[in-house]
Amino acid sequence: MLKEYRDAGVLSDRATLVAITINTFFGFVQHIFTFYAPVLLPILGLRLGLMYVGARAAVSLGITAAGVLAGAVVLSEDDVASASDAGVTMPGEDAADESTRETVAGAVTKTGGKLKTLVPRLAVVYAAVVFLTETYDVTAFTAAAEPLTSVLGLPGVAVPAVATFAVDTTTGAIFIAPHVPGEFTAGEAVATMLVGGIVSFAVSTFKRSIPFQYGIWGARFGSKVIAVNIAAKVVFISAAIAVLLV
Repeated sequence: MLKEYRDAGVLSDRATLVAITINTFFGFVQHIFTFYAPVLLPILGLRLGLMYVGARAAVSLGITAAGVLAGAVVLSEDDVASASDAGVTMPGEDAADESTRETVAGAVTKTGGKLKTLVPRLAVVYAAVVFLTETYDVTAFTAAAEPLTSVLGLPGVAVPAVATFAVDTTTGAIFIAPHVPGEFTAGEAVATMLVGGIVSFAVSTFKRSIPFQYGIWGARFGSKVIAVNIAAKVVFISAAIAVLLV
């Protein structure tokens, strides 16, 4: 829907970026029920799992709050146009004037048009990413784990833990769980997983974010979306790590 509003001129680029940022926490809430609660909590245990999920929730909420603040500071009336002036139908509008069949037919037509644009673009970008990931070892970026863990004073086992967590969250959780308590305190374990999240941006951005965001928004605006997402996550995850290790 944001893409439709941006394409129609209802939202400027700045307004769209603000809206995407504000949506961060609400996207996180969806993942609680699809991943964190059914997958991570049983692996990590209740206490450690709640600490990690709580840390991620705080990060997401912080990003959303920053988006709200940014919107209040940088947006003006020029960044948002009336949907009616742009020829965009808002959800629920004209519902009384359309039968169910007309509504479905309109949705199918609109979806078909979008797929004709998105599918070829996604196919090209994903093909390029598959070629590059098969040619180059993008997981080599996880070598950044050692200096990070050393600076933070995390135990030696944090290096393979971060590398594992950066490549696959579930596998990383399985690796870390037996070391708490023991090699890690609960706070150190959560900090290690958050460091793994930062390091994983190098891998996940290349494998998932670029294909998805470029496929939806195109290269120019997609790059802006990726840059804002990474910057916000690095800043707020770093703050969460600092709080855990103080």
